[in-house]
Amino acid sequence: MLHRLYARTLALAASPRAPWWLAAIAFAESSFFPIPPDVLLIPMALARPARAWRLAAICTVASVLGGALGWWIGYAVFDQLARPVIAFYGYGDRFAAFQAMYAQYGLWVILIKGLTPIPYKIVTIASGAAHFDFWLFMVASLATRGARFFMVAALIRLFGDPVRDFIERRLTLVTTLVAAGIVGGFLALRFL
Repeated sequence: MLHRLYARTLALAASPRAPWWLAAIAFAESSFFPIPPDVLLIPMALARPARAWRLAAICTVASVLGGALGWWIGYAVFDQLARPVIAFYGYGDRFAAFQAMYAQYGLWVILIKGLTPIPYKIVTIASGAAHFDFWLFMVASLATRGARFFMVAALIRLFGDPVRDFIERRLTLVTTLVAAGIVGGFLALRFL
């Protein structure tokens, strides 16, 4: 069953509408959707390695635009929904400390966490909630998301056929490792 799903994903990845789906998933993942765009980027690049750079660019632009929505959610909706709860429980000082910490280290948070499996939407929303400078956030997002997606494209361009052969021979192991990476990202976020 897993091999049929993999074959179907590769077939869909080669379809003319696949770049639009990739852009939609990359946009949504940066602000509210739980599944990273890599689950579509990798099979699409494997299906057509000559388009890996273009796909990484689509992913990067859509992810950064989605990050802008995530920033806005943190900036606008946070004040309306979360701030009253923070005030009710007397955590106003803690939130002020968080904002001060984010003002000092936020750029590093964005640059480092944008490369990890930790959900990027957490970074985008936190950046808005901390009122982190929007344009600096956008530049940092472009750098970190671009580095991540272009690194995937470079690896596929360099090792495309061997990677594809490895995935096809050890599909269960690969999907288990990808799932573990996603779960690990959520756990790291929870406990770090």
